[in-house]
Amino acid sequence: MISQFFVLSQRGDNIVFRDYRGDIQKGSAEIFFRKVKFWKEDGKEEAPPVFNLDGVNYIHVKVVGLLFVATTRNNLPPSLVLELLQRVARVIKDYLGVLSEESLRKNFVLVYELLDEVIDFGYVQTTSTELLKSYIFNEPIVVDAGRLPSLGPASLFMQGTTRMPGTAVTKSVVAHEPGGRKREEIFVDVIEKISVTFSASGYILTSEIDGTIQMKSYLSGNPEIRLAFNDDLTIGRGGRSIYDYSGSSGSGAVILDDCNFHESVHLDSFDVDRTLSLVPPDGEFPVMNYRITQEFKPPFRINTLIEESGNYKAEVILKIRAEFPSSVTANTIVIEMPLPTYTARVNFELEPGAVGQRTDFKESNKRLEWSLKKIVGESEHTLRVKLTFPQELHGNIIKEAGPVSMTFTIPMYNPSRLQVKYLQIAKKTKAYNPYRWVRYVTQANSYVARI
Repeated sequence: MISQFFVLSQRGDNIVFRDYRGDIQKGSAEIFFRKVKFWKEDGKEEAPPVFNLDGVNYIHVKVVGLLFVATTRNNLPPSLVLELLQRVARVIKDYLGVLSEESLRKNFVLVYELLDEVIDFGYVQTTSTELLKSYIFNEPIVVDAGRLPSLGPASLFMQGTTRMPGTAVTKSVVAHEPGGRKREEIFVDVIEKISVTFSASGYILTSEIDGTIQMKSYLSGNPEIRLAFNDDLTIGRGGRSIYDYSGSSGSGAVILDDCNFHESVHLDSFDVDRTLSLVPPDGEFPVMNYRITQEFKPPFRINTLIEESGNYKAEVILKIRAEFPSSVTANTIVIEMPLPTYTARVNFELEPGAVGQRTDFKESNKRLEWSLKKIVGESEHTLRVKLTFPQELHGNIIKEAGPVSMTFTIPMYNPSRLQVKYLQIAKKTKAYNPYRWVRYVTQANSYVARI
């Protein structure tokens, strides 16, 4: 059981606060934010998601810049509370359409109504958007999504400067369109987070894909949905079916090491034609989670060269090449590299004509940062960095610098080659033809190149 739940802004302002048990001192939100903001233990920049302070366990997640926090004096499984916080954030977003400080403040009555139904005296009752609709009576006040910063899920599906079709990330599942009519739409998002580690010579040491197929439905009447994937999709390294894990060996173009499905999914025909059937509940939910460790072509190649140019100087050359097609554009790319602790000065040299690029040297932790607004496929970008040291070099600078890490988002691209062949909706009438949106996005979970 939890004692308190609260949501804080990036400035530490208390937006939502609910005390369920009254066993924790007042001012816990301020104590939490002050501790998180000035976290210095173990030389880390950010506080861990779970920590104890004066006998109180603080458990938090950050969602689109907001801090969702639970406190308790009991010894609860941290993963349980973290999952609860994520689900509470998702339920609030389902009802408000947009999860932001402004939407929370404008809909505080609705938010408190939701919290009272989700959690009672610290115990979880339900986190199902569909079940909550029977108990929630307040209507959401719609916030204009066009004025919001591109944080988190709302920025996943940006291609260059144009938003991808559909606005599932900024719509409420309970609010109606102007005029009282509800637009019939369904969104399926294939989101893949990749982890890749390169050796100093550029070879791939480890590679893995954690994938999620998210669905958000705005269909009236809860019609049955059929979702079909690649015919050559294989479950398990031995080519085994989803039911039979003792079958004969085989191979496929797309091999899932393991996967799991939402409780509403029916797998009757999955082994036969790789098709799922379900009646989607209201709100956003994961249809399927999967993991892939088969070899795949990484979207970026990172090359790093470090050369000493005197007793007190060195030069770092960072080169990034996009390995995906030129029709695809990556967004919000950030490359970071730790430098030797004795680095005194850093000078950056961008390539001629560079647009939408920014460089910075974090003096506090001796780390260089290179940000690119976008990278078009099959292009290459280079950064030269000149380092100055206050003393003559005696150690090995290569061992004291790096590794290079990278974060990015690539809309309409997935390295696993998992595809949604079709999205079929059981028709009620011949004229019934709702909008269907299938979107893909790749993100960096851990993308590291050793030096």
